[in-house]
Amino acid sequence: MNFFNDLIQKAINNEPPKSNVIGFGASPRKGGNSDILLKHILKGVVENKTTADGLQLRDFQYQGCIGCERCRKDKICTGLKDGMSLIYPGILESQGLVLVSPTHNYNVTAWMKAFIDRLYCFYNFDNNRPRGWSSRLAGQNRKAVLGTIYEQENKEDMGFTLDAMRLPLQALGYDIIGELAVPGIFDRAKIKENNEILNKATKLGSDLAESLLR
Repeated sequence: MNFFNDLIQKAINNEPPKSNVIGFGASPRKGGNSDILLKHILKGVVENKTTADGLQLRDFQYQGCIGCERCRKDKICTGLKDGMSLIYPGILESQGLVLVSPTHNYNVTAWMKAFIDRLYCFYNFDNNRPRGWSSRLAGQNRKAVLGTIYEQENKEDMGFTLDAMRLPLQALGYDIIGELAVPGIFDRAKIKENNEILNKATKLGSDLAESLLR
C-alpha cells in the first residue's frame, strides 16, 4: 500500500524528471531483432554519458486500460495495480524515452498498445464537451526516439506502427527526436548481420542523449 501511496504522491507533485533515458521493447520474442535494436539505441545513449535503463514489456504482467477514470482524481492509474505500476516511476523520472516494437499486423504489438493506453493516466481533462485536455508530462523537455522492424520490403507493410507510437507521445508532450524503421528482416537476431542498421540505431541513441543536454 505504501508503494501506491508514494506513487500517487509523486504523480501529484509532478516533480521535474532527470536527464536519463528509459527504453521499452515490445516484442514477445526474447533475444530477437527488436531486443537487439533497443540494445543498440541505448548503447548510443550510454556512450554519451547518459544513464539508460532498458525494459522488456513481456517481462511485466499488465493489461490494457479499463476506462475506470480513477486516474482523473488520483493522477496515476489506481484502477489497476499490476506491472504498469512498477513501470510508471521510471517514466515519471526520465526525460528520455525509447520505444521499439516489431510490426504485428500493420501495427504495434499488443504489449505496446496496452502500454500506450495505460499512459492515459497522465492527462488532465476539463468538464467541457468535448473535453479540453492537457498532459502533466508536457513542458519538461521530454524527448523520445522510436524504432520498428518488419519482414516485408515495402514501407506500406509497416502500416501504422510508427504512427501508433509517435502520435500518443507527441500528445503527452514528448519531442520525437528520430525514428528508425527496419524493413526486410524477420529471422531471429538477423539484424546482427546488418552493421549499417546497428550503427544507425546507436546514432539514434546518441542523438537522444545529446538532445537532453540542450
